[in-house]
Amino acid sequence: MSILPERVELKTPEQIAVMRRSGYLLHRVHDLLEQSIRPGITTNELDRLAHEMIRDEGATPNFLGYQGYPATVCISVNDVVVHGIPDDRPLHDGDIVSIDGGLIIEGWHSDAARTHIVGTPRSVADENLVRTTREAMWAGIAALATAQRVGEVGAAIEDYVTEEAGESLSHLEGFGGHGIGTAMHQAPDVMNYRTRSRGPKVRAGMCLAVEPMLIQGPGAWELEDDDWTVRATAGGRAAHSEHSVAVTDAGLLVLTAGDGGAAELAQRGITAAPDPLDAAGR
Repeated sequence: MSILPERVELKTPEQIAVMRRSGYLLHRVHDLLEQSIRPGITTNELDRLAHEMIRDEGATPNFLGYQGYPATVCISVNDVVVHGIPDDRPLHDGDIVSIDGGLIIEGWHSDAARTHIVGTPRSVADENLVRTTREAMWAGIAALATAQRVGEVGAAIEDYVTEEAGESLSHLEGFGGHGIGTAMHQAPDVMNYRTRSRGPKVRAGMCLAVEPMLIQGPGAWELEDDDWTVRATAGGRAAHSEHSVAVTDAGLLVLTAGDGGAAELAQRGITAAPDPLDAAGR
């Protein structure tokens, strides 16, 4: 392992292989939660399912206890953008539910988020919100294939959102992605829009979490008294999509995607790096 001057942790291929195992288990946890979401289930019940699966697989949830966070995953409903705390509130038909979680295997972290619509979508606008957020994430990931600087990720996300949604969707200002590895949150920042900072050079061994967060209408928000829940305040609903991605000498490997990102990257003309899970015989 080496450290860049910006204190960005670079991973060896062997370490990335362990991170892929961590990410693949997280992919399976998200699949379980996606299959379990329905009207009437509570966010506490979803959190318990995630906790039990992570523990049963011999891994450790990395959100639980992080700076005092009280649950295994963050579950954000409707106008809650990120960091919603699970509770006994039942979900309803048409709710928008973002689930953000992570885990640790052998000291290596994973982090990913998905947004779901419970049952029947309330509106086309809600469907477009969820779709645009997910596609914006993939636009940012795809930018890493040719990016010289990390800041190009945020530029690609902003360009995609502007082209697809104009001013109908806003970014959650002040929040973004991050490096990931021996800690859940590391340098560098990976913003979801253009900033004056170009960021560090993209190098093989970097592992980054790319995670756009979008709000319908104006992007005004407030932090609630629990010091976690970020709620939109202008009447819009929100969505959040995230994958952890490794930059390797052989290309990009999406650590938290079931297929390592191969299918989505191929749609964008990019060949994913070989998946170490295939070599290990998953």
